[in-house]
Amino acid sequence: MMLRLLLLPILVAANVALGQATDSLFVRQNYTKLDRAISMRDGVKLYTTIYIPIDASPTNRSDGPRSDGPKYPFLMERTPYSVGEYGEQTYAKSGPGPSADLSREKYIFVTQDVRGRFMSEGNFEEMTPHGGKTNESTDTFDTIEWLLRNVPNHNGRVGLMGVSYPGFYASAALPNAHPALKAVSPQAPVTDEFMGDDARHNGAFFLLDNFSFMSYFDAPRPGPVKEYPQLFSARPKDVYQFFLDLGPVKNANGPKLYNNRGKIWNEYVEHDTYDAYWQARNIRPHLKTAPNGPATLVVGGWFDAEDLFGALRTYEAIEKQSPGANNRLVMGPWTHGAWARADWSEFGPLQFGQNTAKFYRDSLENTFFAYYLKDKGSFGAAEATLFNTGTNAWQTFAAWPPNPAQKQTYFFSPGELTPAPNPAKTRGTFSEYVSDPARPVPYTDGIMARRNNQYMIEDQRFASRRPDVLTFQTEPLTTDLTISGPIDARLFVSTTGTDADFIVKVIDVLPDTEQTQMPAKAQPGVRSVPAAGYQRLVRAEVMRGRFRNSFEKPEPFKPGEVAEVRYQLPDVLHTFRKGHRLMVQVQSSWFPIVDRNPQTYVRMKDATEADFKKATIRLYHDAQRPSGISFQVD
Repeated sequence: MMLRLLLLPILVAANVALGQATDSLFVRQNYTKLDRAISMRDGVKLYTTIYIPIDASPTNRSDGPRSDGPKYPFLMERTPYSVGEYGEQTYAKSGPGPSADLSREKYIFVTQDVRGRFMSEGNFEEMTPHGGKTNESTDTFDTIEWLLRNVPNHNGRVGLMGVSYPGFYASAALPNAHPALKAVSPQAPVTDEFMGDDARHNGAFFLLDNFSFMSYFDAPRPGPVKEYPQLFSARPKDVYQFFLDLGPVKNANGPKLYNNRGKIWNEYVEHDTYDAYWQARNIRPHLKTAPNGPATLVVGGWFDAEDLFGALRTYEAIEKQSPGANNRLVMGPWTHGAWARADWSEFGPLQFGQNTAKFYRDSLENTFFAYYLKDKGSFGAAEATLFNTGTNAWQTFAAWPPNPAQKQTYFFSPGELTPAPNPAKTRGTFSEYVSDPARPVPYTDGIMARRNNQYMIEDQRFASRRPDVLTFQTEPLTTDLTISGPIDARLFVSTTGTDADFIVKVIDVLPDTEQTQMPAKAQPGVRSVPAAGYQRLVRAEVMRGRFRNSFEKPEPFKPGEVAEVRYQLPDVLHTFRKGHRLMVQVQSSWFPIVDRNPQTYVRMKDATEADFKKATIRLYHDAQRPSGISFQVD
């Protein structure tokens, strides 16, 4: 969630890097800017900027717009992060489109402050519930209707795109879409914040990102404003120690921090089950499109620390509810929004051998909008275009996950991971560890002042050395093993406490003799990792144990009693190469990405220091209790 805000300068930088001429002079020479307050059906006015190509502009001739001039489609973004520049004489410094490529192609670019944000009227709601008299679908519909009636020299077609929170607004336009809306691209869309996006994952609170992001985003406003104040400034040098010292989550409302001024923050903390608040903010059940509805291009990154879930599950929801929809999925080796970068050929110790961001824009994004909005060229992309993170190659699929596919289960036994149960080694066995909230397992190695954006591919040897992390691994693989789709975890556990988190990590272990070329530049503050023996994280996910049977009705563990915990890790497309090992780690803290579970059955908002207690956790792996992971293989 923190990078929703940070994405804006990334996109600006991408524009500058992609085209030397995309400065304010270029924009002034090629576009006319209009600022308008567009009335919605309930009278609320939304601040909107419109950039019209000069050759189609109403100011191009003294006697009015040219009726014989070129006609362009609209390409729109709706955002809670500001339209950028206010006033018709203040032009964008880059763009005005979301990329230099699209700016050169010429569209009528429209950007709008959503209801209740920045210079738009009305009241803002986090992930506006779909329903009622007005919602994000109706606001998009009303905006399109106004544009068609009031902006000259358009061709009657509208495209809509957005990354992260603006990606949600793109998704939310699909239900009851305006007939003129022809192409929609939700990119890393926030989708279901309790289940797997920014706020929580399977009920576990994502503390680090939300604490940082909401200090800015959650500031109240008296009315339309061009800038928001920051609620407080906290700049720790070591976030692990900072959040340990902070203590229980309720301490974030201390007088020097939120001090009960954060409306959304308080909602996040108060609504600690999958109640009506969260269910109303899940857009997935509403993602139904008509057979002749907009074409959709859903985009996400395998290394997106914020909305990996959103991209995958948005595509899935459209497929399930509108099987005839013109719906495609793209997943690349990207962090949050990295497909907008000028170059994305490497990430941390990984090198891809190609500029994956440019490939995406040239082959998919640009051609998608050109075809559906301008009838230009063709768009023959596969149903799913995905990057294999183990082979560094793009692959195409007629369906995602691939169908048919073979299911494979790997079972845990003491220190081992095997494709078939091993009764001789697992009879009556379990592995155990002591989980201590005072010494939680860090999500990353080293001292960090902010989130380490490379943690989703990080070497896990730092965790393997800890006594509170269980490690299971195969023998070196004799053939390549490709996993495609989601990963299912099935754990049989007991605890001496009454609640527990479980983090399952799937890891690709390189041979001790393998060497790979390291990138020329390392991310500041992140140590380079040697390739030999590198325990590369492929996928990880957390489950708050109290929700093992129901997200709406949590229940405590009974101390010492075995319980089954099943949940799903987000999809992967990864080939474990011959000679590598498949490893799985299991632990009960992932701090401070995830808040500490007190390991006593108490509500997060009520927890005190006394509630945080050590617990001995057992993971069973015998014939009657076969803990393991399952996935689809080629």
